[in-house]
Amino acid sequence: MDLIIFLICSVIAVACGINLVLQKHPISAALSLVGVMGSLAVLYLLLGGAFIAAAQIIVYAGAVMVLFIFVIMLLNAGAEPAGRKRSYARLFGPPLLAIFVLLIAYAIQARLPRSEGVQFGRFTGGSPEGIGIKVFTDYLLPFEVVSVLILIAILGAIVLAHKEIR
Repeated sequence: MDLIIFLICSVIAVACGINLVLQKHPISAALSLVGVMGSLAVLYLLLGGAFIAAAQIIVYAGAVMVLFIFVIMLLNAGAEPAGRKRSYARLFGPPLLAIFVLLIAYAIQARLPRSEGVQFGRFTGGSPEGIGIKVFTDYLLPFEVVSVLILIAILGAIVLAHKEIR
């Protein structure tokens, strides 16, 4: 069952990723990105990373995508104008891309040592409890530094956005 869910979600992620690149309208591209992020969250769940799956949905598919859509609407971005396509790019592009991908895959396969395959659900370090313990013990200082930097960024955004009242 895990293999079937994995294959379905991976096909959805790849299809939405291709659609993201091929879209001419930015809102449609952003919605395709939401599809990629949702399917990746399911893949994280299959691998035992419940916290990262929840963060993927809440932070990326939720907050970041709302920000993207807001900026796209604010800029009033329309569809891209059609560009001039060269015939040699259409002729040689796909075969060269396929050769490039195969060469990269071969190089990675040749360099990496053999390992056992992934077994779904075997990893248990991605629970919210495990991540919370790590964040608030081993990584407390970096966590607090990041929170202070975020606070400074929020204050800077407020100062920049504030109009002087006369």
